[in-house]
Amino acid sequence: MAMGHDNGEQPTLFITYDKLQGLGHPFYEALDKLLRKHGFDRFAEKQCEPFYAEVMGRPGL
Repeated sequence: MAMGHDNGEQPTLFITYDKLQGLGHPFYEALDKLLRKHGFDRFAEKQCEPFYAEVMGRPGL
């Protein structure tokens, strides 16, 4: 313990995930909304599907 007055409180060592929030950006928020509306995630998954094994993701090299 360092020299000085001890007020009995210990500083917080960890920050929980719910306390970590980015500020965001209007452009990326609008882009995300637009891509979700038009089903881009499913489209991208469908395009990549042939490159992945049926079980456990991408096949080994």
